[in-house]
Amino acid sequence: MTPFERRKAIADYVLAHGEVRIETLTEEFGVSRMTIHRVIDELSRQGVIRKLHGSVSAQPSAVYEALFAFREAQGTEAKAALTRAAIAHIEAGQSLMIDDSTTCQPLGAMLAERAPIHVVSNSLGLANTLAGVEEVSFLSTGGDYHPTYNAFIGHVCERALDALRVHSFVCSASAVQDGVALIHDAGLTRIKQAMFRAAEKRILLVHSDKFNKRALHAFAELSAFDHVITDDALDPATAEFLIASGVTLERVALT
Repeated sequence: MTPFERRKAIADYVLAHGEVRIETLTEEFGVSRMTIHRVIDELSRQGVIRKLHGSVSAQPSAVYEALFAFREAQGTEAKAALTRAAIAHIEAGQSLMIDDSTTCQPLGAMLAERAPIHVVSNSLGLANTLAGVEEVSFLSTGGDYHPTYNAFIGHVCERALDALRVHSFVCSASAVQDGVALIHDAGLTRIKQAMFRAAEKRILLVHSDKFNKRALHAFAELSAFDHVITDDALDPATAEFLIASGVTLERVALT
């Protein structure tokens, strides 16, 4: 196995398992602890995995967001269902802003149905998906590229967003607690809030398993969104609380 092949194999292993002990990696790949540390230092530098004390991780915590590649592979059927419900609220000829979340990524493949349409995003993944799609114009915000999100954030991105106005904004959140959408990263929170301010209509897509969880930074109250779309596994008591709080809640069935 070449060094490149070993790095890819270790990255794939961690992404598949979420969190792995260093000792497990040395046993699984039959190499020294020093070699494993050298590989994970490089993968951590690239933003592919996160190095912890005695282990490596791709999973979220109360402080950190999960890495993009790990999140992208989770709950793909649910994300497809949520984005399919969201696209019903988007009309041809509109301008649409989409955040960098993996929940919203499937929208990219659906937007040809709403062409012609103008799309704005900080997501590199959406830029790659929509480049060259007929009658779909794409505006990238630019900014500092962050591998954890596979997206652009930072001051340049914020300034670009402040200069824009769009019909609709579709986004997700890291967690929801007490009727408030939460985000792990302060910089990413500012980007989402700038997108929120730029839009006339705001649509939040959030899987039911993110409710009653915590993340560090408040993004926006759910009642401030025109539509909050989740799945039908949402706890009935939570749904009742949200509706009583003035949240326009839409629940979609997962097959």
